[in-house]
Amino acid sequence: MTSFTDKANLIWDIADLLRGDYKQSDYGKIILPMTVLRRLDCVLQPTKSKVLEYLPKVEKLSDSAKDLTLNKRAGFNFHNRSLFDFAKLTADPNNIAANLRNFINGFSAGAREIIEYFDFDKQIERMDDPKADILFQVVKRFAAIDLSGMDSMEMGYVFEDLIRRFAEQSNETAGEHFTPREVIKLMVNVLFNADNKSLTKAGIVKTLYDPACGTGGMLSVGEIHLKEFNPRSRLEVFGQEINPESYAICKSDMLIKGQNPANIKFGNTFTVDGLAGEKFDYMLSNPPFGVDWKKASKIIKDENKKLGYAGRFGAGLPRINDGSLLFLQHMISKMKPDSSRIGIVFNGSPLFTGQAGGGESDIRLWIVQNDWLEAIIALPDQLFYNTGISTYIWILNNNKARERKGKIQLINAAGTKDEQLVAAGKLGFNRFWEKMIRSLGNKRKKIIENGEDRGIGFITKLYGDFSENEFVKIFPNEFFCYHRVVVEQPLIMDNGELIMDNKGRVKPDPKLRDYENIPFLKKDKNGKLVPQAIDEYFNREVKPHLPDSWIDETKTKTGCEINFTKYFYEFKPLRSLAEIRADILKLEQNTLLMENGEWRMGNF
Repeated sequence: MTSFTDKANLIWDIADLLRGDYKQSDYGKIILPMTVLRRLDCVLQPTKSKVLEYLPKVEKLSDSAKDLTLNKRAGFNFHNRSLFDFAKLTADPNNIAANLRNFINGFSAGAREIIEYFDFDKQIERMDDPKADILFQVVKRFAAIDLSGMDSMEMGYVFEDLIRRFAEQSNETAGEHFTPREVIKLMVNVLFNADNKSLTKAGIVKTLYDPACGTGGMLSVGEIHLKEFNPRSRLEVFGQEINPESYAICKSDMLIKGQNPANIKFGNTFTVDGLAGEKFDYMLSNPPFGVDWKKASKIIKDENKKLGYAGRFGAGLPRINDGSLLFLQHMISKMKPDSSRIGIVFNGSPLFTGQAGGGESDIRLWIVQNDWLEAIIALPDQLFYNTGISTYIWILNNNKARERKGKIQLINAAGTKDEQLVAAGKLGFNRFWEKMIRSLGNKRKKIIENGEDRGIGFITKLYGDFSENEFVKIFPNEFFCYHRVVVEQPLIMDNGELIMDNKGRVKPDPKLRDYENIPFLKKDKNGKLVPQAIDEYFNREVKPHLPDSWIDETKTKTGCEINFTKYFYEFKPLRSLAEIRADILKLEQNTLLMENGEWRMGNF
C-alpha cells in the first residue's frame, strides 16, 4: 500500500469520532480543514522556533512587514507566530478551543485567509460543545499523523482521496469528479511535447492556467513535469475554483510550494473572471461533465450578445444543461496571440451534440475553421472516481507546426481492440491501460505510467510521430464540416396536379420535408479526400430516389461534428450459419450428457 493511501486511511478513520454528532455528508467540514492545518503545522515545524525567537524584533513593524520578515525566517511564503503547535495543543485539553483559535490566528494573513474559506470556527464551537465534546479527541488524533515527509503530489492524492470518499457519502453526481494523476501526466506530456526544445533554455519562465482547478492537481503535475525536464525553468501557475474547500486546499498547496497564492482566485469562472485580461502559455482543465449553467445564464447570455467575439462566448452558447464548451471558449480567450496550447478533458457530448446552426456545432465550427484543434485522444472508460463514462482529451494550439496545419489528429487510446485480443489470447497485455487491483469508486482502470511502448509513453509517442496507423487517423479540418440542407418535395392535389404559390412557384409539402447532411469532402476513385459541391452530392445521392425534390437554399446551414468511434470502426463479419449450427448441436449434446449424469469437466 502506498504512503498516501496509508495517510488517507488514518485520516479517514478519525471521521469515526464524528459519528452520531455529524451527518456523514458533513464529515468533510471537519476533516479537510484539520488536514490542511496539520499539513501546514508539519511543514513549518523545523523553523517554528526561529520564527518565535525573532518575534520580539518585529513588534514595531506593520502587519505586512511582519509577515514578510517572519516568512523569510520560516522559509516559506507563510508562517505561524502562535506559541502553539499540534503537540502543545494536546498538552492542554481543558482549553483546546481557545488554544486552537490562537493557533489559527497565528498564521500570516495569506494562510489565515485560506482557513477562513472552510468556515471552520463554527465547527470548533460545535465540537467543543459539552454535548459533543470531541474537539480534543479530533486534535489529538491528527497530532499523531505525521504529514511532513510527503511531497506535493502525495498530499494531493490524500486530499483527492478524502474528497472522493466524502463525495460518495453525500451521493454527489458524476459531474463532481477529480482527475486521476496518470490522466494529468498524460495531458501534461502531450501539452509540453511540441515545445521540448524551447523548454530546455536556462531560466525560462512559462505560465499554466486551470479555470476549474479544484485542489490544484493539474497545476501541481504541470510544475513537477517541467522541473524534471528542466530544473532551471519556472512554471508560474494560475487558477480559479468555485468550491471553497477545494479552493482552500489548492491555495495551501501553492503556499507550501512557494507559488504565489494570489494567482488562485475564488468564484464562478463564468460570472466573474478572476484573471480577466491575463493570457497564458499553457492551459489544462477537467471541467465538470454535464453541469448546467442556468445560474450563470444571464451574465453569459449578456456577454455573448453585447461583446460577441470581443468577449469570451462569441462563437455560441451550448445547451443549458452542459457548459463544457463554455469552459473551452473561456480558455481560448486567454490564448496568447503568438502561441498557446490547451488540454481539456471532455465526455463524448461536445464531439457531436447539436445540429448545424446550433450552439455546440457553431462552437466546433469556429474552432475547426480557425485551425486551433490539433488532436483528440480517446481514453478508456472507468478511469474516473465518480463516473465510468468514456472521456476524451482535446488538444488545441493556435500556432500549429507546419505539418499539422489544416489537420486534426485522432488517437484511439481506449484500448478496446487490445482488450478483445487479450481476451482471445492473441495479445499478452493491453498497450494502454491495466486493471486496478482495488477499485476506487467507479475507477477500475489505470493508464499505464511506465514504458515507452505502453500507456502514457506510447500515447505521447503516437501524438508526437503524427503518422497514421491502427491507433491514429489524420484528417483535414474540412472532413468534419458539413452542409445541412432542407430537401423539399412538391405539394400535390388529389388529382395529381401541383399546388403553386402566388408567385407561380411549386409549393413544398411540409409532411414530406426532409434534411440531409452533406459533407464538405468526398473520396475520389483513388480514395483521396477532395471537395464536394452541394449540387453534386444532391444529384448523386438524392435525385435518383426523389426526382421531383429540390433544396431550399435559404435554409442551408453549416455544421461540424466529430463522430470519433465511427472513424475507428472495424467491420466484423457475422458468423456463418454452419458455425452457429455446430455450437448449438454441441450445447444440445452436453445438455443430454448432463441429464444422463455423464457430463464431465471439460465437455464445454
